[in-house]
Amino acid sequence: MSAILGVSGLAESVRFKREHWPDLNEREYRIAQGFDAAAALVVDGVVVAAVAEERFNRHKQSGEFPVQAIAYCLKQAGLSLADVDEIAHCFDYAPFGEIFSLDATSAMLYEKVFSKQALLAQISRYYPQFPAERIHQVSHHLSHAASAYFTSGWDECLVVVLDAMGETQSGSIFHGKGGHLEKLREISANDSIGILYSLVTYHLGFDFNSDEYKIMGLAPYGDPRQFEGVFQQMLECRADGTVRIPILRLNRTRDERENYLKTREWLSHNLIPPRDPGDDITQGHRDVAAALQAALNRAILHICGHFGAATGMRKIAMAGGVALNCSANGKLTRSGLFDKVYVQPAAGDDGAALGAALQRASLRGEVINKRFPVPFLGPSHPESAIDEALKTLASAISVTRFGSLEETCERAAKMIAEGKVVAWHRGRMEYGPRALGNRSILADPSNPEMRDRVNAMVKKREAFRPFAPAVSIEEVDRWFDVAPMTSLPYMIATVNVREEFRASLPAITHVDGSARVQTVAVGDNPAFHALLKAVGSETGREIVLNTSFNVKGQPIVNTPYEAVETFLGTGIDYLFIEDNLVSRA
Repeated sequence: MSAILGVSGLAESVRFKREHWPDLNEREYRIAQGFDAAAALVVDGVVVAAVAEERFNRHKQSGEFPVQAIAYCLKQAGLSLADVDEIAHCFDYAPFGEIFSLDATSAMLYEKVFSKQALLAQISRYYPQFPAERIHQVSHHLSHAASAYFTSGWDECLVVVLDAMGETQSGSIFHGKGGHLEKLREISANDSIGILYSLVTYHLGFDFNSDEYKIMGLAPYGDPRQFEGVFQQMLECRADGTVRIPILRLNRTRDERENYLKTREWLSHNLIPPRDPGDDITQGHRDVAAALQAALNRAILHICGHFGAATGMRKIAMAGGVALNCSANGKLTRSGLFDKVYVQPAAGDDGAALGAALQRASLRGEVINKRFPVPFLGPSHPESAIDEALKTLASAISVTRFGSLEETCERAAKMIAEGKVVAWHRGRMEYGPRALGNRSILADPSNPEMRDRVNAMVKKREAFRPFAPAVSIEEVDRWFDVAPMTSLPYMIATVNVREEFRASLPAITHVDGSARVQTVAVGDNPAFHALLKAVGSETGREIVLNTSFNVKGQPIVNTPYEAVETFLGTGIDYLFIEDNLVSRA
């Protein structure tokens, strides 16, 4: 047996920044590397467990060393650390050590945060007996590429990685073939479309390296033409398939480079004044968001289209944080540039932990490259844990137990049809940022008040944010502009709602007529599929509004106790934990 443990995160990154730049505002400390710590375990070439550390320590996008995630992965596989052949980390700064030696602060950053010695110190702190020679580093973009290629199910394809930055790159293009990844081209972090997107996100009053998806949701409310000329200056598409972003090259000093001070100054002079997080969102902010999204779409189509044509590849697999942009993914899918587009569902840095493990496994010839199932790779909880949570909070709740999944689905479907908001906590937790039917909040998409109600009373988030639909795969083409039985299981690309149904599905139809659809097949998630069928019996539509079971600023719930506690603190009407219906006392 072979067991390889992949990890992500840079535990000392933000601590180092706070120590050396103590007077920044809190939002500026997110301009850093190494968030989204996670662990993933690959046994004999098969992914058996994967989860982000945030789901245990409850700090959203935590970069802390993933000790609890590791413990879960080992427990899930029935292994101890002694059974692990390798630990693989998804960064390798060793080739760039000399660059960091050019000034004292950078040299210290390399030593304390990026070096292999820093990684060994972290692992030794928690696992002092684990042999250093079995700890390996995998470059960041190779980790992302491996996470996409080795879960694509394709022997040969184009692989594109786009994010804010890896070690020194923001984009990497690979040719995957026969179980190997050959790098074709890199794009420097000095020309990072991910960093540009994050800096404009920050400029609009949201958080860098966190709230980019909010800008994606805001963009359809704006007119991109208002700032099109400015973004043409910012982002140049080059004949060799790369991009150039001149304003990222304005930062000369160490402080300027660390916090992009000159780039931010340029944005203030050439866009609109920076927005404070508490200020109202104006039409100007919406127009900037629209122009930014248009620029991202343009860049992705340019990069992917160029290298698709250059290689002749008609299949593309993608990963990296930029690949979580559902609007851009939808544009790419509909562009005709490729016959098939696959985006690894945990495309951010939590997914790089998986990629590091898969890349090391591939060197042993062990990876079984088949299409990633819906990634229910996190913890499930035994009946005893559910009972303990219900007992602990018994004074605040009332519990009804059902004898079967069928009874549970019938009751939940009736509640959804009656306009209730229902939380659904069942089975193993999802890996990646999307709730795909096991840690979800569900509602009727035809209710015109539901979107505002869930945003305000349940999720406690911005009113402009859209919600996604989950639909049975058998009915996807009925409601959405796709071919029959189109499989979109990861909720990672937008499609168009059929025009004749946009008015009747207001809670999941965005202002531009799109929806971030998730299809559910019985083989993907039998329980969630059964619920959709039951909803169809009640409403005539096998479709629900599906959003993640959390509130603003909180990771998706993990345990039954967290589920009940979150339920009690929100406007959710009812909670289902397995076959238990929880209501307020």
